Amino acid sequence: MLYQYGARQWGLAHLFMEGISGENNLMSTPAPDSQNSVGTPNQAAHTPATVTTLVLVAFAAVYLVWGSTYLAIRIGVESFPPLILAGLRHVTVGLLLYPILRRTTGIKPTAANWRAAVVTGALLLFAGNGGVSWAERTVPSGITALLVATVSLWLVIMDWLRPGGVKPVPRVVMGLLMGFAGMALLVGPAHLGGSERVDPRGAAVLVIASLAWACGSLYSKHGGIPSSAMLGVAMQSFAGGVILLIVALFAGEFRELHLGAISLRSWLALGYLIVFGSGIGFSAYLYILQKSTAARVATYAFVNPVVALFLGWLIAGESITLRTVVAAAVILTAVILVITAPHRKPAPITTPVPAPGEA
Repeated sequence: MLYQYGARQWGLAHLFMEGISGENNLMSTPAPDSQNSVGTPNQAAHTPATVTTLVLVAFAAVYLVWGSTYLAIRIGVESFPPLILAGLRHVTVGLLLYPILRRTTGIKPTAANWRAAVVTGALLLFAGNGGVSWAERTVPSGITALLVATVSLWLVIMDWLRPGGVKPVPRVVMGLLMGFAGMALLVGPAHLGGSERVDPRGAAVLVIASLAWACGSLYSKHGGIPSSAMLGVAMQSFAGGVILLIVALFAGEFRELHLGAISLRSWLALGYLIVFGSGIGFSAYLYILQKSTAARVATYAFVNPVVALFLGWLIAGESITLRTVVAAAVILTAVILVITAPHRKPAPITTPVPAPGEA
């Protein structure tokens, strides 16, 4: 499945709404078919090892590839206007995927399906991923990943506030308080520990982007998404990408775009986001979603920011200050508390709910 944007938050919403626990298997590895296993003991014995290897490789892809997309966005916006970068990425994915999936699934999307795709595309891709791309002009990629990790906190709040919502348990409330304390630590006071705070405007946009992801994720759970989750992603990719490009046009970004001035590294970053972030990363995510437990899959929510912080420091020279380390510890602890806590009345989900690249 070729979509990392909000699949990251898509997956987090899916896991959270299931009520994550160590015993909660999304789909266990199927037992060998007795008819096929008779007379082939070597093959049967070899299959679990092969599956285990593939699962480990898939986890590595989700951890490393998705964690690296924040740096790719940072490099991309060096030359591309941010909304155009996000728009090109998602429109390309949608144009490539939709005709293939439309043909292979045989599903003809309805008007209601397209309305849901437009709404979720606007929330997840325009407000969510577009906000991340815009903010990364001034906010380091590692810090961006940390702030985006707070989507799990917003999911709790929005699911609580919606009609008939679920009140969080005390452990989750503690996680919420810790998470917002970590966010406050990142943006102020100005010279705490001798280090500068995160750009307040960029941080504010990331908070709005994370909130939009949460709203889009919950809407997707109840919206008119087609029975094929992959087809739904293709539709959302196309719709969200078109919205991004239209807004970029009215914002004057196309006047700022000069193809001859775009650096090779920014072109490569765009290609990386399409092929690796949206292609390999999300395909690996789907695989582990089927083959592993929800609690293990959810670990990407706090591994990705660590990877992003490390890569930003190693490749882009982003500084990791004492403020960043303390805020990261507080925010990631909050995320762990939220996604591993038992939840009251977990809502059943039939398909994954669709994010910051996502970034």
